[in-house]
Amino acid sequence: MRSLEELSPLEALEIENGLSLVSRVKLSLTIHPLVPSVSKPIDEWQLKRSLIDFLKNSTPHSSVTISEEDIVVRRHRDLKKRKREEPVAQGTLFIRDLGFLEGKKKNKKEDDDAKGLEKKFVEWRKGLVEKMNGIEVNLEGVKYNLSVVLPVSDDFERLKKDWEEFYAFGHPREGRREADTMILRGVPSRWFAEPRVSSKPSMLVAHTIFSTFGKIRNFNVAEDDNLGKDGDEYSGDLVSGLYCKIVVQFEKYNDFVNAMKAFCGRSMQKEGTRLKADYELTWDKVGFFRNSRRASDQGDDGYRNETAGYSTDDLRRKRFRE
Repeated sequence: MRSLEELSPLEALEIENGLSLVSRVKLSLTIHPLVPSVSKPIDEWQLKRSLIDFLKNSTPHSSVTISEEDIVVRRHRDLKKRKREEPVAQGTLFIRDLGFLEGKKKNKKEDDDAKGLEKKFVEWRKGLVEKMNGIEVNLEGVKYNLSVVLPVSDDFERLKKDWEEFYAFGHPREGRREADTMILRGVPSRWFAEPRVSSKPSMLVAHTIFSTFGKIRNFNVAEDDNLGKDGDEYSGDLVSGLYCKIVVQFEKYNDFVNAMKAFCGRSMQKEGTRLKADYELTWDKVGFFRNSRRASDQGDDGYRNETAGYSTDDLRRKRFRE
């Protein structure tokens, strides 16, 4: 696998098992009517067309193009019960074609300057958010205000600052002085399953994939039926077992940092398919493996088998068991 220190934010990263991480920009959208009392359902198609036209015509790079599939809109479930200060809809916008930021290749030294390209990318992304935030769109005679932000989970520097401040102020209960555990939610279970054996995520398959990022102290993978239900009234019902949650505790801090940076601002793609998994990325603040072991010791069924964490030694014994 390519050295993570030399990886540019626009470069795809091939990992294991036919999986790769592909660059993209993710923006969170919040839509409010200019007249708070408006209760008319928002026209999703017109909203998408307005955003597509805006990106095409109103940004410094006219080659910024997205499709309707790259915009997800979740309308308020019951506009009649909506409070005046609440949005009529929320959404997510993805920009997946970022090739225009690479520009014309001048020489190999410039092509390999990952830091220079990263600076250019961050500045462009910041300018785009500032330009889009606060714009007004007119949909069937009704005006709406659009709030646009870059999610913390897609901003590596903000993520890093969060975990550095968390440990700088001291959290003795964690038993460690720096972050080391990455949490990934929203990746298809079948991508981490044993072929022709099961559609459920396999501990050994997933562990092998994530071991390419560094030596692992503890590892967990389980079906994630609660994805999107944490305080999100706009989310719909998910098919049970479709997605999984992966928790990786690295032995070395640098490996944790490099893995977080590699997954931040990217989507996962499987070889042979056009499907992209726009996962949720965060880091562990609550001591996942410590709590899992404690619950397991107490006989809590909720942490047995599928959700109990495994150490590297546990997996080694399982791998070579006759």
